[in-house]
Amino acid sequence: MPQLAFANSFWESYDVLEKPVKAGVRKAMAKFQQLTIAELYADKGLHLESVDRARDPRMRTIRINDFWRGVVLAPDDGSDTFLLLNVVPHDDAYTWAAKRLYTVNTATRALEVRNVVALEQLTPALERAAADAPTLLFAACSDTVLRNLGIDDQVLRAVRTIINKQQLEAFGALLPEDQFEVLQYLAEGFSPEDVYRDVVAERRPADAPDDPSESLARAIANTTSRITLVTGADELADILDKPFAAWRVFLHPSQRRVAYRVSYNGPAQVTGGPGTGKTVVALHRVQHLLSRSPDSRVLLTTYTNALAGMLRENLSQLLEDERQLARVEVTTVDAFAHRTVRDLAGRVPTVIGDIDERQIWRRMRRLLDLPWTEQFLAQEFRHVVLAQQVSDLEAYQRVNRRGRGTTLGPRQRDRVWRAMEAFTAELRTAGAMTHLQVCARAAVLLAGADLTVHGFDHVVVDEAQDLHPAQWRVLRAAVVEGPDDLFITGDPHQRIYDSRVSLGALGISVAGRSSRLRINYRNTEEILTWSTGVLDGSAVEDLCGGGRDTLSGYRSLLHGRRPSALGYPTEHDEVMAVVAQVEEWLGQGVRPGEIAVCTRFNILLDKIADRLAAAGIPAVRVKDRADADGVRLASMHAMKGLEFRCVAVTGVTARAFPFAKEVTPEEVDRIQHQSDMLRERCVLFVACTRAREALHISWNGTASPFVTQETPGGAGHRQ
Repeated sequence: MPQLAFANSFWESYDVLEKPVKAGVRKAMAKFQQLTIAELYADKGLHLESVDRARDPRMRTIRINDFWRGVVLAPDDGSDTFLLLNVVPHDDAYTWAAKRLYTVNTATRALEVRNVVALEQLTPALERAAADAPTLLFAACSDTVLRNLGIDDQVLRAVRTIINKQQLEAFGALLPEDQFEVLQYLAEGFSPEDVYRDVVAERRPADAPDDPSESLARAIANTTSRITLVTGADELADILDKPFAAWRVFLHPSQRRVAYRVSYNGPAQVTGGPGTGKTVVALHRVQHLLSRSPDSRVLLTTYTNALAGMLRENLSQLLEDERQLARVEVTTVDAFAHRTVRDLAGRVPTVIGDIDERQIWRRMRRLLDLPWTEQFLAQEFRHVVLAQQVSDLEAYQRVNRRGRGTTLGPRQRDRVWRAMEAFTAELRTAGAMTHLQVCARAAVLLAGADLTVHGFDHVVVDEAQDLHPAQWRVLRAAVVEGPDDLFITGDPHQRIYDSRVSLGALGISVAGRSSRLRINYRNTEEILTWSTGVLDGSAVEDLCGGGRDTLSGYRSLLHGRRPSALGYPTEHDEVMAVVAQVEEWLGQGVRPGEIAVCTRFNILLDKIADRLAAAGIPAVRVKDRADADGVRLASMHAMKGLEFRCVAVTGVTARAFPFAKEVTPEEVDRIQHQSDMLRERCVLFVACTRAREALHISWNGTASPFVTQETPGGAGHRQ
């Protein structure tokens, strides 16, 4: 009986097919598994046939229905494993198949694909252009070095024409994936030795023979990062039922070497842009830590309740052993701090929210007749007093107010400190604290506690970029310093809450234990390019607090439709257009739960919910019923950490982005103003990068300046 394997390119095409076509795929694949090899080639229904003028003689097509064809790579070496590559319309199937060649990488032994026709057509012209170039990107790498890293002769010829990184990126869609990633690492300045260790050696099977010739079945088995091998009918039905969710805990080899490193001699950090799999790496790190000791306890933590719920759900998919799952506490940092104070201090503090806190600062300002706004006072308390553990006036007079743009002299500091004392006194009288004060108290209590009872053996932190120094201190105090104490994942470009931190200043050094993920596995390149344009090249501070984080080398392997960015005369017009867009996605076979609509303000979200209900489209709030069936509705902040096949980002008006109430006026604090403006861009960036395949951005009236600038992908306007 033939075995079936599915390439990533198949899942990309399958996910967007309409339901009747998907049903045809399921029927064809089920039949495929029931026939012998001889019957398979003779079957008139599947109609397995070769592709004329194909550059890879193993290319075949099978019939899905009168219009659709599956593209299959058939074995020619006596093995019985067939690789399903794509599902496309009849004529496109033959064109797609004829241009592609599948080969085995000489270094990694993985099966890889290239658009061989495009490479042959493009390379001669580039060679002529490169002859006049003063420098070439890979001039320092000899042919021998590149071949040892898996670069074959055809790709090597093209590589010798590449002038700069931009030209390399333009080549990306044509080159074999393993070879392209090797070239990207070299272009970023990694040595050939580093690239072999971190890319090639991690993917090359331990038992790979010196002779690179391999059967198709063996090459498929070596390519777990891009190919799924199906062993039975039940497994086939399961994976075709839930292809989108199947990849949420999938680990690419470039991520595996980070997640499953035997041990780190101290805190370790993993950064990367949206969709690079940081959360997946964190989940697998938990699994690895649990497997090393039968008694170890792990705290898996993040910023919000919604993210904690998502981590809990995905971890339960990854860990099949309930006993392992019981040794992991998945919660937010604030919730852990609250429980710690309750357990160690004997009472539960009343926690006030941001609105109540702002009202108290407003009263303090009026009571003491201060010239500063309540926003300034709240930020000074958060970014200086709590961040640096300032406990008295003398310390406040000396403290370095890094990151604050308003200069305060000694007399001014004296007046501000009186406001701080009055604020904390009022909270103390009421028996209340802010969340960050609870974290500060928890850190102090843990410092004197028995960590075998109240702490953990390991702490894994996801979405680390949004944590405040007070929250970091409670995490630092929850685990004994040593190997594998803290494992941190985050992306400063997704910092959507007002937190800035220097890990080194908090005693969390990740020097020599930092990794960066560069490949986006979620978004298409078109969505990624448009979304990155929203950031407008703004400088982003890294998690260590002393340098800049960059998206250099960050890319996607997927391609699809360009995002639509459209404006409408009225809010009603925009709402109706959003509902029409949702109906279109549903008509294409996308499940309701794979569609999300997000807004900055709940008022607009309520109106969209009403119109969806009127159209008979089920919809649920992410924060209320994430497990129910229906189109997901959420604020943009609540979209953090989530992903969907299709996303509508609505209400992107000049009033919403930037939102004046969230931005410190430049005349009040120039540095805080710049930080607030970047955070506003990050909120929109995060919302847009939740979309896997389709992104629709809309506004009514005047568009936000974040989208009307010359952003890649363009922005339209509809009247």
